[in-house]
Amino acid sequence: MNEDLADRVRQIESLGAAIALCRICRDKPAGGLVKRLPHEPNPVAVLSATARVLIAGQAPGLRVHETSLPFNDASGDRLRAWLDVGRDDFYDRTKFAIIPMGFCFPGYDAKGSDLPPRRECAPHWRARVLEAMPQIELVLAIGQYAQAWHLGSRRSASMTETVREWRRHLDRNERPAVLPLPHPSWRNTGWLKRNPWFSQELLPELQRRVKSLVT
Repeated sequence: MNEDLADRVRQIESLGAAIALCRICRDKPAGGLVKRLPHEPNPVAVLSATARVLIAGQAPGLRVHETSLPFNDASGDRLRAWLDVGRDDFYDRTKFAIIPMGFCFPGYDAKGSDLPPRRECAPHWRARVLEAMPQIELVLAIGQYAQAWHLGSRRSASMTETVREWRRHLDRNERPAVLPLPHPSWRNTGWLKRNPWFSQELLPELQRRVKSLVT
């Protein structure tokens, strides 16, 4: 292991340990109408000193909160199918970093749906995490919150239009490249049927790029 990589590994390990101890959403909630997290935080994030693909999700669901394993649910099964990778490769931290916008399960709203990622998390941690992983070459921005952070003013008015313009984002020739994706939730099955271009055009390119970066 060369000296630069060894330093990055140490930095990643230190940062990961600090994230595991984070309790800001419980102890210091964001201002306004944001309430403190109603349960004990369990930050879930996979940092890597070598992975070249970063999966930027939203926030853990209840099952992920309970198992401490990201995308350990039906959404993860669909995401792995999109990437054309098995569980062993997906959870190999030398191949994939998995950093959601919010590290902890945010709880449910009045209708029983997952709440958005906590507002405290990304401003406190995200820039530090990304700076610690300069080797990342491709960011998979899943859902509107990840797209807002990683694309900023370049995203379109809707998630659908942002994903539809995926070629424009990849063609910017920036590093890391950013590829916007819808959330792989089974609630988006109707969206996938209404937008066949996603499976016909975007997924083949996604799989090609992922294969080239993790093989």
